[in-house]
Amino acid sequence: MKKNPLETISRRWLLAGISIASVLGAEDDYLSWDSKRAKTLVTAGRVMGQVGKTFDFRIKSTDRSYNFKVRATWMTPQVIKARARLEQIAKSLTAAETKTLVADAQAAGDLIFQIEIDPREGSGIIPGDWVALLGNAPRLVRGINTPQLRNLPALAPLAPRDYAYDIFWVVFPNKAKDGQPLFAAADRETELRVQIAGKVGKIRFPVPSDLKL
Repeated sequence: MKKNPLETISRRWLLAGISIASVLGAEDDYLSWDSKRAKTLVTAGRVMGQVGKTFDFRIKSTDRSYNFKVRATWMTPQVIKARARLEQIAKSLTAAETKTLVADAQAAGDLIFQIEIDPREGSGIIPGDWVALLGNAPRLVRGINTPQLRNLPALAPLAPRDYAYDIFWVVFPNKAKDGQPLFAAADRETELRVQIAGKVGKIRFPVPSDLKL
């Protein structure tokens, strides 16, 4: 039976011994997290997916890939703090310097995702016109590829880098086209849609309570 990604994420948190209450403590609690805990928080929200069918033989030429492996990490405020803490540990940063990393990352956009794509077979090239959408239909917003975010340490990928994947930093607005918040109080999860070369992949994420209406 296919596993529910949301249940998998929850199990990761439990296995790490991290409760919701402990995570939602004082604002600066993250400055005391050890590296294991911080890394767990960054990786727990990473979800795997795929664009295109596993065995799609309709494309027989080698000028494009027949499907794409995708994994995405929602850079929520909590994940950003965890990533900044890892940077603090690695580079012996002061608390003030670490807080600056967090502030810079959070100011970079409303809803930020790291989207990693690995083309399978074919050309191994990712078409430049691929699209990412976020939300629950009919309320969907389109993301903007923002490569300069790779320069912000609190948004950087974890080491070691898996070079099989190309990494994109995609920013989504937190309001729908009608000006209303993208997430309502009743939204327990949301969907990230990645569209490449006419193929679509969907990944579900839990919606953090502080981002709801």
